[in-house]
Amino acid sequence: MIVAGFGFRAAATADSLRDALARAGKDADALATAADKAEAPAFRALADALSLPVTAVPPEALAAQETATHSEASLAAHGTGSVAEAAALAAAGPGARLLAPRAISGDRMATCALATTRTEATP
Repeated sequence: MIVAGFGFRAAATADSLRDALARAGKDADALATAADKAEAPAFRALADALSLPVTAVPPEALAAQETATHSEASLAAHGTGSVAEAAALAAAGPGARLLAPRAISGDRMATCALATTRTEATP
């Protein structure tokens, strides 16, 4: 399962989020973001358009994730270096890994990171 985690500014549009997802490079099975952003109209519009489930990640779960990217603004606002990366990892569950660092939308209003649950290797 692939989870697309999002970080975004208040002025981000559904197109901003869709662009960030496209730049991340793969289709997702679920979406995730910080709990305080999960009901944002642009995020809800994207989730509805894609018919994907949403995970609203609580602050403590965001802060517990180790991210590849370290934004000072994100750290100050959400306690994590990347909301997108932390949300994707937290929603994907224990043992999750990032497929790549976050992607940034062309208008720089949204970021998206993809995480997958690590599976056991077949012997």
